[in-house]
Amino acid sequence: MKKIIVFLYMSGVLQLLQAQHSVSGKITDLISGEPLIGVNIYAPELSIGTVSDKDGQYKLSEIPKGELILQFSYVGFEVVNRRLFISDSLQMIDIKMDPDVIQGQEVVISGNFTSTQHENTLKISTVGIDYVNASGHPSLIESITEIPGVSMISKGPGVITPVIRGLSLSNILVLRHGMPIENFQFSEDHPYLIDENGLKQVEVIKGPASLIYGSGAVGGVINLVPEPVARQGMITGEFTTRYFGNTKGLLSNLGLKGNQKGFVWGISGGINSNKDYIQGNNEKVSNTRFNRYNIKSDIGLIRKKGTFRLFYEQSKNNFGMAVLPAFEIVKDDNRKNEAWFQNLTDHMLISQNRLFIGHVKLDIFLSYQNNNRKLNGNPDSEEFNRVNMTLQTFSYRIKANHSFTENLKATFGVQGMYQNNKNHEAPDHVLPDATINEISVYGIAQYTIGRFKPELGLRYSFNSIHVPYQEAGGHSHEEEEHEDEEVFIEYDGQFGNLSASLGSSFVVNEENILRLNLASAYRSPNLPELTQYGMHGIRFEQGNPDLKTQQNIEIDLGYHLHTKHTSLDLSAFYNFIYDYIFLAPTNDTTDEGQKIYRYSQTDARLYGGEAMLHIHPHPLDWLHFKSTYSYVIGEQMDGGYLPRIPAQQLYLELKVEKDAWKFFRNMYLSGGVNFVFDQNHPSAFETATNGYNLVNMGFGFDLKVNRQLLNLSVTANNLLNIYYYDHLSTLKDLGLYDMGRNISVSVKIPFTLKN
Repeated sequence: MKKIIVFLYMSGVLQLLQAQHSVSGKITDLISGEPLIGVNIYAPELSIGTVSDKDGQYKLSEIPKGELILQFSYVGFEVVNRRLFISDSLQMIDIKMDPDVIQGQEVVISGNFTSTQHENTLKISTVGIDYVNASGHPSLIESITEIPGVSMISKGPGVITPVIRGLSLSNILVLRHGMPIENFQFSEDHPYLIDENGLKQVEVIKGPASLIYGSGAVGGVINLVPEPVARQGMITGEFTTRYFGNTKGLLSNLGLKGNQKGFVWGISGGINSNKDYIQGNNEKVSNTRFNRYNIKSDIGLIRKKGTFRLFYEQSKNNFGMAVLPAFEIVKDDNRKNEAWFQNLTDHMLISQNRLFIGHVKLDIFLSYQNNNRKLNGNPDSEEFNRVNMTLQTFSYRIKANHSFTENLKATFGVQGMYQNNKNHEAPDHVLPDATINEISVYGIAQYTIGRFKPELGLRYSFNSIHVPYQEAGGHSHEEEEHEDEEVFIEYDGQFGNLSASLGSSFVVNEENILRLNLASAYRSPNLPELTQYGMHGIRFEQGNPDLKTQQNIEIDLGYHLHTKHTSLDLSAFYNFIYDYIFLAPTNDTTDEGQKIYRYSQTDARLYGGEAMLHIHPHPLDWLHFKSTYSYVIGEQMDGGYLPRIPAQQLYLELKVEKDAWKFFRNMYLSGGVNFVFDQNHPSAFETATNGYNLVNMGFGFDLKVNRQLLNLSVTANNLLNIYYYDHLSTLKDLGLYDMGRNISVSVKIPFTLKN
């Protein structure tokens, strides 16, 4: 397999050293015929783009030969998507754009095929980077919880993990440059080491996606989509800085990128430093401070036969742990982490190769990730460094997309990984030393029949876990000293899984679309669920080597309405899970008296729905009304409710926009209320949580000073400074409220060094 990968990789690089094609044309207003200046032209599969000039003319170079989608977007006009087959060196495409106050029809890359939203059997939600920057949240994950059906488990503003339709941790995947991030994500204490630096948008698949992304995507996928490369012949940059009043936090990023005749490059760096957060009762939560530093770089070639890009990212992270021993030690008001904090270092190297060979697109993605996790405890203890382990992951993803006819296309792929976990010199071993291997093959076909787009897919996966004979070890965020019995573990397991999906979208007319999808997905039990043994947080956690593969079947029904002044999305789902894996309390205790939690399985179901409404009441096109709603119930089939199920939420927002006034451009003023209802269906080891209402406000504008553009936004979250518990907060059991009022300021300054 490795020889095949290397051969394909080198073949792709050699073919890239050829000349490229280009697309050009003129963009005009459909009604007036006037040329449109500053229209964004973007090729999502290539991450390249340009803008139209003062005459409405555009030219997009570095286009490989083959089939791809071009997206044309402009404020106040309907998005235009063109599926093209590039065959000539220079291809002319003129575009007429229709005025439309609600933009839609984004091109998304996270589905089974790169396509518009109308062509997908599942609705893929998106959040743009401009919204993230203006959201006022220190964490990227918290920023995307505006998507209905997406929520978060939090242990303060730094330690946050996502939840999709009630599933979290090992049940969802996060992708960076199309490859899964491996981050010890089995625990709510282990946040994903991600940020918004260098992103264009975030795409979210709600529901089973293991058919294309593999084990772990039974609940959904979060895909971090990178920003486009620089335009041809240009060197551009961007500086962003954000200040968070509640945590006295500072988030700053500086990036540069260039493009010289298809040779593209980029480099950026950032910092996110925050003090302990303040609750709504104006009391500080000690040791919730966190500090993150990252650098990112990439180089690449875009040529006639495709693209080759290489990415390297590194981050260093210190996250304070809000636990009882820390409260006794950490009394200062500093931002530096000194006691009871996670010291995390992550390196990721990704090679993306995409070849266009006639009607075939061949993707060869390779990645290597090195994730080191340390837990530092009491600095006065002889065992300050309590945990030190490294997870190394080599992943590959090879996919061929072929258009057999105008109506029939298919994707075939092979995907896998080799993973090694190693404990270093430290007293506590959260997980044992182990090696994991996984390989999958899959195929997906889509056929267009009139207004129907039925889609069928199959996948087979095989994985193995090997744990050599060794002494078990545990750790505790709560106790400084803990003596374990001499317990030894050894494990060898293999799992084979078959999954399938069947779905279709139906275009009723240009304004109405129906979607129906039936999918099965799987998740093999992972290393901690099978082998963990020891203290973790305030619990003694014990794995179960007898666990079976978790399998689920979900049906999704969706409806989309899009007119010039209204957008509506409705979705309902029912997810039945066989052998759902979860951590549950037992009646057993350790010799020291700690309650033992053991991984168990039961049949379960989750069901609910989401809604999103967006209205521009004509002729008041400057006024926006937006509303979202989400609801999910999680039940065990033998009685009781599932843990970590968010409360139902209703969000209402009014937004006023103005294109220009004196020196200001793209001005807005918004206000919203988030109604979170009571959660009266806790699991056996949770308690019910009262509802709450949060008021948020914000404003922003663009300002041009001496040809330099500046974007400013100010956001106030929890404006009334109420104190409340979120049901998914792990600090609730300690009697600690969520964050109080947080007023943030965001400044973005784009600049050009070479034009």
